[in-house]
Amino acid sequence: MALKPITFCTASVLALSLAGVAHAQDKKNSDVSDTDAQEIIVTGVRASIVGALNVRKESTQIVDSIVAEDVGKLPDNNVVEALQRVTGVQVTDRGGGEAATITIRGLPDALTTLNGRKVFTAAGRSFALQDISANLVKQVDVYKTRSADQIETGLAGQVDVKTRRPFDFAGFAVSGLARGIYNEQADSYNPNVALLVSDRWETGIGDIGILVNASWSKTKYRNMSTTAGAFVPFATENPPAGSGLTPLERIFPGPDNINWQPGLDYGLPTEPGSTLNINGVETPYYLSRDAVFSSDLYGQRERPAVNVSLQWAPNATSVYSAEMFYSGFRGHTFNSLQFSFVDWWGNPGPVELYDGTNIVKSRTVDDVYGFNSGDYATNRTDSYVYALNGQWDIANYHGKIIADAAYQTSTNKTTFIAMRTDRVANQITADFNAGGGIPSYHFADDSLLTDPSVWNVAQLYDNADKNKGSAITLTLDGYYEWDEGFLRRIKAGLRYDDRKASNYVRTQDGYLGASLSTFPEEALFTNSDFMKGIADVPRSWVLPDGSWLHSNADQVRGLYGLPTSDALSLVKTFDIDEATMSAYIMADAEVSIFGRPLQLQGGVRYVSVTTDSNFFDRYNNGAVTRSGSQSEKFLPSFTARYEITPNLRLRFNYGETLRRPNFGDINPNYSLTGDLTNVGYGSGTAGTADLKPTHSKNYDLALEWYFERNSAIFVTGFRREIQGLVVPLTVLEYIPNNGIVAGATDYFAITRPVNASDGVLKGVEVGLTYFPTYLPSILDGLGFQGSVTILDSKQNIPMTDSAGNITGESTSQFFDVSKLSYNATLAYDRGPFNARVSYVWRKGFLHNNEARLFANPIGVWYRPEDSLDVQLTWNVTDSIGITFDATNLTKSKQQNYYKFDNVGNSQQFNLGTLQLARTFALGARFTFK
Repeated sequence: MALKPITFCTASVLALSLAGVAHAQDKKNSDVSDTDAQEIIVTGVRASIVGALNVRKESTQIVDSIVAEDVGKLPDNNVVEALQRVTGVQVTDRGGGEAATITIRGLPDALTTLNGRKVFTAAGRSFALQDISANLVKQVDVYKTRSADQIETGLAGQVDVKTRRPFDFAGFAVSGLARGIYNEQADSYNPNVALLVSDRWETGIGDIGILVNASWSKTKYRNMSTTAGAFVPFATENPPAGSGLTPLERIFPGPDNINWQPGLDYGLPTEPGSTLNINGVETPYYLSRDAVFSSDLYGQRERPAVNVSLQWAPNATSVYSAEMFYSGFRGHTFNSLQFSFVDWWGNPGPVELYDGTNIVKSRTVDDVYGFNSGDYATNRTDSYVYALNGQWDIANYHGKIIADAAYQTSTNKTTFIAMRTDRVANQITADFNAGGGIPSYHFADDSLLTDPSVWNVAQLYDNADKNKGSAITLTLDGYYEWDEGFLRRIKAGLRYDDRKASNYVRTQDGYLGASLSTFPEEALFTNSDFMKGIADVPRSWVLPDGSWLHSNADQVRGLYGLPTSDALSLVKTFDIDEATMSAYIMADAEVSIFGRPLQLQGGVRYVSVTTDSNFFDRYNNGAVTRSGSQSEKFLPSFTARYEITPNLRLRFNYGETLRRPNFGDINPNYSLTGDLTNVGYGSGTAGTADLKPTHSKNYDLALEWYFERNSAIFVTGFRREIQGLVVPLTVLEYIPNNGIVAGATDYFAITRPVNASDGVLKGVEVGLTYFPTYLPSILDGLGFQGSVTILDSKQNIPMTDSAGNITGESTSQFFDVSKLSYNATLAYDRGPFNARVSYVWRKGFLHNNEARLFANPIGVWYRPEDSLDVQLTWNVTDSIGITFDATNLTKSKQQNYYKFDNVGNSQQFNLGTLQLARTFALGARFTFK
């Protein structure tokens, strides 16, 4: 059944067109009431919100979108920041002056597609969405449900980013923007520019169009954080005879964890008088932090991006497209790190406890060891996608065949060099929570922190990494549809994907032993005003300058007697070839119930994956381990959409999806780090060669009421039943002759991923878009968009002993799942002025588990997070606009904490505080078409 046309007066609505690559949903299969066929006049910011609403309304699946109100007018710095206002999407990382990571309904592994094609970064499964400039985007669709014709991976859903094509425009079009973004924390002004040029012509061989869209941005930022260390047990002031402990001595786990078991999920007891069995004696203990530290990170990133699209329509029944998309990243960071133990080193001072606990709030310690570290890292990514696409209408427009061929390649290169300087300070006094979850600490000789002569040049860490990925993908899809009868459409397709991934690394370390004062002045860096007005901690300290280390790396390597760049080479760790063949068939049908249409869609997708892997052991002269695997799966899906009234719709969907293991997670070889914190053993990771895909069964039920032309409210309930979740297991292993210099040891706590967990994620989403039609005078044009998401999750987590044997299991919620989150946007669109005020908030959540080296407990929880953003536009003419944007106006902080016995107390159990930057942007943009 063909759709009746809906006309919009702004280019944003071209987002609803199907020109170009075959998309997962064919909107011809939707049914639109007669009232919807009337012309809808929307402009400006309202066009963006209403355009997104109509995408959901017309789709068979449950889809939430963001739509650019016009060319170059997606009102955010990158795609991730734009997505934070989509129902069910939560942002998890906001450092560096931008939002960087999303989860959809609490799950982190959304499949990312670009114009319907799966994309990735280097040797990873995912794509760095934040690397896509908002200036290049026409529309972003977030699919919460799946049908058989969609790619099967991504438990969280699918994020499809659509770029513009020349046939989106009637003729010549040019658009550009220039913005200056001020980062308050870094006190930096940062450029963001973009230019789009598009044209199309009628020729003797048909319509031809070409579009070039490019953007470039550069950002300097500063991240400042201060952290209280992990909880570990200490003897009290009067340890019992026979325990072998001295007053306030730190109690290490000991061989085979004879004193206490590190890596506990919920930690040791915190009640006063709690005891540990030490040498057969019940010994009372205190829980205290082992350290305090501060990080002052200076970063710079650049993001170039180009999209080129060529289209040719030789006649009314066929369209051919050729596209190239490039996205790049250039980044470097210098982290000025100051670390000090607050530990027992022979002369402990007094302690203060929290009332009614054995938890130390503050203490003074003499003769404490600490270090500073100048860490410099570089990161470069280049990703290219090349594609050819053809679409042919057949059978008098009742059917279509779509063929697509794509080749992509992505390379990521990183380097890291860090030099530590250390000393033993006379005395440190620390209050692990001086207020608001922020620690305070000072040395008796704070002034010496900036004196190079008191610092000994110690360890050097010199690493590099290279990841490469490529893929050749061929797809063929076709469908035929009928205007009447029960069966309305049959669609089928094939997809072949040959994915290759490889990783290369190098690492070396050493120890020098020299005074920092012997280094030239240009090799030193002293920061200032660290967390001024936020935390009562040292404001400045001296250490090796990261930029100097990077620029003079060979000179530094020579000081340590290490090989220089002439002798350095990367060593391959894995080489993987994964071939995926998939096929699907699906059918659409329609019946009438009580005089209203019930639309049905059912299908099945067959997936076969063959993986050939070579793993190279760099600790054993590159010994090769070869492995191969083959798996196949049938994934059914079913959707029903019932139009209860012309404006009230009910949807149900069932589908199954997969999450394939990361390539690095199936590499069985070790990556080792020495005993850098004197706990008696080092740490390391290794993969699990036979790791299986995670499988999810997904249920969704949605009720949608489109109560006015530009307004709607919808409620969605959903459930995910997930089998084979990957969780880490840690085993203490003996690995001699490993070549580790810094923190040399033969024992390592090795963490491996295993399919040892199942889980359930369920929740409810409520969304509202409302542009009232009755507001008088100047208030006409005011509207609201908002949503609330309630989530509940549970997974079983295996518990292990020191040998890695599973001894039982505990339960935990999923990582990065806030039980409650909401966003609210107040929009105003009248005459030449557009405004948008957006507030997002999410409840505290479990973010990650620390390494099970000595952490107690291991779970790291984040406190509630929010952000208030403002976007203003003054359209000077129909073609020229002035913009102002501000983010994080409330100067939010990102704070985390521990939970003991599954009880959260962000005051007693506080961990880290990261101050998030405010940004202010002023810009101008133009569009002529």
